Amino acid sequence: MKRVRAEVLSTRKMGAYHQLTVVAPEIAEKARPGQFVSIRMPTGREFLLRRHLAIHDASRRGGWAGTLEFVIDPTGPGTAWLASARAHSFLDVIGPLGKGFAHPRRLTNCLLVAERHGAATLYFLAQELVATGKRVDMVVGAETMEQVLKPIEAKRLSQTVAIVTADGTLGDRGAVMDALPEAADRSGAQVVYAAGSARTLEYVAAFCRERGLPAQMALEERMGCGTGLCQTCVVPIARKDGSGYDNLRSCVDGPVFNPARVLWDRWLGERPTMLPTPPEGLPVTRSWPG
Repeated sequence: MKRVRAEVLSTRKMGAYHQLTVVAPEIAEKARPGQFVSIRMPTGREFLLRRHLAIHDASRRGGWAGTLEFVIDPTGPGTAWLASARAHSFLDVIGPLGKGFAHPRRLTNCLLVAERHGAATLYFLAQELVATGKRVDMVVGAETMEQVLKPIEAKRLSQTVAIVTADGTLGDRGAVMDALPEAADRSGAQVVYAAGSARTLEYVAAFCRERGLPAQMALEERMGCGTGLCQTCVVPIARKDGSGYDNLRSCVDGPVFNPARVLWDRWLGERPTMLPTPPEGLPVTRSWPG
């Protein structure tokens, strides 16, 4: 983990999102898919805490060596401020943080399931899987065409890709869970990776359990410090010996977990539904709103 003063190389709008590229060779060298960074906000009451963004790409070679990319959904003052960053400005960045995805040693057919800008971290993973000779197939979905992240990138990285939108403006009408069974059969999936909303991941976890498919998922949980101190982002994870469960911190023990050990009823049941919206300074573990 390094803290660096990273120069903004470029920003560009992509549908509903913004892509931010910064120069941070110390972090890029060690970054892995599924990990994230913590970015300092300007001084002010509305920017109490850092924002935590999933790493979308880390270039270690070639003309872009030493750069990091993030995808921002500018729905709050913090992410809106990041989306407005200009080239040659500087950001205070800490990373890489968290535990990322693990590559399958023997299994070759990998199905990646992404909802909205959860695709950001999975595209990074897809690049590494393809580089190691794995087959990659994808299911990518969102509510609208504007919220589908880089559909052409998905086609470039995967053998087959199913794109679904709730309003039918791109690909088939529906949600990622509607396309999942056919995609798993068509690709001969042997392992599943997923990133998206908690309810969608719960469905994908149940599907993998029914099919006997190993899986890894980047769980969405609100995060305060990003370094394990505040205990804000805990997820109930069953112990391997079956003796109970532990509340593990998604910022240091995750955000990638084995969904077969997540106590979904307890975790989702404890997520606030009737409480006021938490402070905008408590973002989620990837580049979700905030």
